[in-house]
Amino acid sequence: MSATPKTLLTPKDVADRLGVSTTTLSTWRCTKRYPLPYVKVGRLVRYRLADVEDFELNRLQEMAANDN
Repeated sequence: MSATPKTLLTPKDVADRLGVSTTTLSTWRCTKRYPLPYVKVGRLVRYRLADVEDFELNRLQEMAANDN
């Protein structure tokens, strides 16, 4: 199965991709610290691939001339 923008990812998939723990993702959801949309069905949490990609693009930082 190829990944499409509508592909749903588990919290573990997203945590691995972003380099954070699933606990961190849970904290972000509860505190609304970062604008990372998620889908909730019952007790299951899933993330749309397109939303994760948008989140990554919006978090990109430009390197300043004096950054190493």
